[in-house]
Amino acid sequence: MGTGASGGRCPWTLPMLHGKRIVVVMPAYRAERTLEACHAAIPHDIVDRVLLVDDASDDETLAVAERLGITAVRHPQNRGYGGNQKTCYALALADGADIVVMLHPDYQYEPRLITAMAAMVASDVYDVVVGSRILGNTALAGGMPRYKYVANRALTALENIVIGSKLSEFHSGYRAFSRDVLETLPLAANSDDFVFDNQMLVQAHAFGFRIGEISCPTKYFPEASEIDFRRSVVYGFGVLGTAFAYRLWKWGVGSGALFSRDPKDRLLPVALPGARAGS
Repeated sequence: MGTGASGGRCPWTLPMLHGKRIVVVMPAYRAERTLEACHAAIPHDIVDRVLLVDDASDDETLAVAERLGITAVRHPQNRGYGGNQKTCYALALADGADIVVMLHPDYQYEPRLITAMAAMVASDVYDVVVGSRILGNTALAGGMPRYKYVANRALTALENIVIGSKLSEFHSGYRAFSRDVLETLPLAANSDDFVFDNQMLVQAHAFGFRIGEISCPTKYFPEASEIDFRRSVVYGFGVLGTAFAYRLWKWGVGSGALFSRDPKDRLLPVALPGARAGS
């Protein structure tokens, strides 16, 4: 992996939230047109580091990140959305993060909610917080395609029934996690594709972590990233597979690889290339 600017500031130069080190991770792919505006909206007064992983983009994503002073690394080959997140979390753990907020750099989600989401974890009320597009009924108003809205509601309802949860949605890409969650879940066993997000939430539920939600407005526009219909269908089947894998695991049928407590299935911290500890 290549390395960009060191970007972060020493933790003692920023007021920590409840004494917690907050790291925002951005899994990026072709984000050159939206990254600057998204980064500007982040509440930098409570964030100790912004860390971007560029998944071998063929545009200027990495150059923009370096110009903005974001701590950035680049995959030499595309590893997929899930593979990108694995690198993000491994780097954040190595950087000493107490709370990690995953924010897409395409500016679909509202970065100003990072303070509220991180506070919900820092106060030890929740272990995982999801920025829900469904709470507040803003998804369609923000431009979410109707077929995606219907699929979101249907898949979420089915998952809630199958795994016994009561979330408003499982499919938001805006989340905050405590360090304990990232160190405990068998994330290395997850897919490198888009279903990684869904697997992670179901794993958090399976391991008994406290999951909270916050209403998050979203916006769809030409520059924002979006998977096409075919990949959405593949994702949908992956979601169903994850839900039923959970149910079989609960019944004691099958190995339940997604719910392994074997340390080999956990992420290992990966140090930032060329970055000093705490920089």
